[in-house]
Amino acid sequence: MTYRAAVIGLGRMGSTYDDEVRYGGTVYLPYCHGPSYFYSPHTELVAGADPHDEQRALFGQRWGLSEDRLYADYREMLEEERPDLVSVTTTAAIRSAIVQDAARAGVKAIWAEKPISFSLAEADDMVDACRENNVAFAVNTARRWMPSYTEARRILDSGELGATLQVTANFPCGISHNGSHLFDIIRFLAGGDVEWVFGEMESDEAAAGDADIPGNAYLAFDNGVRAFARTTDCGTVARGEIDVICENGRIVCREGPAEYTVYRTDSRDQAAQRRGAPPMRYPVPMPARMQGTGLTIVEDLIESAQTGRQPKASGEDGRAALEIAIALRESHRRGGVRVALPIADRSLQIRSYETLRGDAPARIRREMDAQSA
Repeated sequence: MTYRAAVIGLGRMGSTYDDEVRYGGTVYLPYCHGPSYFYSPHTELVAGADPHDEQRALFGQRWGLSEDRLYADYREMLEEERPDLVSVTTTAAIRSAIVQDAARAGVKAIWAEKPISFSLAEADDMVDACRENNVAFAVNTARRWMPSYTEARRILDSGELGATLQVTANFPCGISHNGSHLFDIIRFLAGGDVEWVFGEMESDEAAAGDADIPGNAYLAFDNGVRAFARTTDCGTVARGEIDVICENGRIVCREGPAEYTVYRTDSRDQAAQRRGAPPMRYPVPMPARMQGTGLTIVEDLIESAQTGRQPKASGEDGRAALEIAIALRESHRRGGVRVALPIADRSLQIRSYETLRGDAPARIRREMDAQSA
């Protein structure tokens, strides 16, 4: 069966992000939504929606869609095209309403960009609408679909390194936008849910507002794992590093050079430990050929729609990442106290980074930045 796919939001993550990729790391192309549907053998890209005329025209030219398959109003597109799969790659400011409308329009699955929304109330409504309408709902915290991290998770599950004790991350970003990636992959590697947090933002003034800001985190998980995360400036040496420390070893994930390394000791060899023998070191096994990350996500989304299971990075996971971010900021606001999850006040929000420079599409802002550089 070939699934009919459509994209709402035809800019950077909807269509053109892959054109910007100039270096290796965690991303394998196709990655963003339009090209993933275009190149997947399981989908046909049939339509797109965006209120900006130029974005619609560029999307149609790039992916071979005629003008009558391009819509200024996404509601009209949902009604006329009846797609099976829908991507929502708009600004987070309006993402919640669009996801809910798509869920009620009869689609089988939704793949939305991160962060899931501004507020926890919006995220709750999105998750509820998809659950009530039996719609598979994925949020694009894409590391859960990447071979490096899925293999690291398999090694942790095998028990060969013993129990997981701690996850430490150096990952400069705002706590909501790319913080969604960070806190989601920490949850994935820790193998549990966060019960409470301590947080420190970059300043009292920044923490008082709703903007997406850097901060530092201490996370306590229900399975005993603890995590430390620094999203404030990490310099140039430790950027994009995640270290999983276990009883008998560790896994170090360095995203920049795409180095994923396992260190393992033999807890039974006490003599080796006494003489300070170095641990065995070997790379995390990787596939001989890498499939585009977006193609892997599309396959998982289709399987979720067929079987009723959750996608690997679900709406609930996206909401959990946002809730961690908001809890960290609340910890700072309250004088550095411990904040328990779930948070009672669901109106709390963070205005994610991509919305802080106005309503112009990210693609246009980047072009303007390049011209003025």
